[in-house]
Amino acid sequence: MAVTKALADENRIRILAALRSGELCVCQLIALLDLAPSTVSKHASILKNAGLVESRKQGRWVYYRLADQDTLTEASSALRWAMEQLEGLKQIEQDKARLEEILNTDPEIICRLIEEK
Repeated sequence: MAVTKALADENRIRILAALRSGELCVCQLIALLDLAPSTVSKHASILKNAGLVESRKQGRWVYYRLADQDTLTEASSALRWAMEQLEGLKQIEQDKARLEEILNTDPEIICRLIEEK
């Protein structure tokens, strides 16, 4: 049920799609989604509870990445299906372009800008 709930929200799907490029700081996800930090953290928490993402804390920053395929078990087929459905969607393509800009910016700068808001 947790996996179904996690995959039932557009913003959580967008987070999963972004994480295909690798590990991202929560500030980078906030910048990508243009949502409040608490909202992004809640989405990330739901994804983590469903076993779809893993996190690590480094200093005051939290980083998320897709869960290892070995960890996913029953969620892996649902996640694989969801990722296949995303290919070519306008929002995902826009996110890819925006994510490229975000990845070319020092994460410290992005996090500082988020904190100043």
